Amino acid sequence: MIVFPAIDLKAGQVVRLAEGDMDRATVYGDDPTQQALQFARAGATHLHVVDLDGAFAGESRNRAAVEAVVAAFPGQLQLGGGIRTPAAVEGWLALGVARVVIGTAALTDPAFVRAMAARHPGRIVVAVDARDGMVATAGWAELSDVPVAEMAARFEDAGVAALLFTDIGRDGLLTGCNVEATVALARATRLPVIASGGVAGIGDIRALAGHESDGIEGVITGRALYDGRLDLAEALSVAEAGVI
Repeated sequence: MIVFPAIDLKAGQVVRLAEGDMDRATVYGDDPTQQALQFARAGATHLHVVDLDGAFAGESRNRAAVEAVVAAFPGQLQLGGGIRTPAAVEGWLALGVARVVIGTAALTDPAFVRAMAARHPGRIVVAVDARDGMVATAGWAELSDVPVAEMAARFEDAGVAALLFTDIGRDGLLTGCNVEATVALARATRLPVIASGGVAGIGDIRALAGHESDGIEGVITGRALYDGRLDLAEALSVAEAGVI
């Protein structure tokens, strides 16, 4: 199982939000590149970066910071936030981003996602962000009437790399990952699932790693790392071993 340390960007700073609320942001640093290198030194081979401003604006707002992180991080970088056009997808992949995450556009323009996945197989991740089991969009500001499982089913045959499932109600709160809902989604779809939202400590990593055979590809963790509740090196070791 892959552990993705998270770097969320707001106005060029490294932040974490509570439940996706931009007004509830905690700043953890003003140098995303150094943060990425710190994760790399701890053993991380994958990184999850989100342009939070871009998620709300619908286009890149932290491009310089993302470009610097891509250039510095020696592993694979996964990027989300406001990627809603073919030009944006093509541009980031050409720059060296390993995989792009598409959320809002996956709901509003599924044909776009299918076209990008066909053109770049294995490099498009669909974000399934949920509040009370329903898909949320536009930086989690808008709630749809589409259930999570239905959203996942729409892309099973599209050639996407994975589904990124986030329980918005737990994100940034350190209340524990919603393992039950994440595993249920993984069992309901043929696509690999990446867990996100609420990771509080090594127990969440152990629980998810134990379900790798159910289709859990990885887990994204942010605040637990920044607050010192989770040691990245230990998390990587547990994830690699698949210990439950």
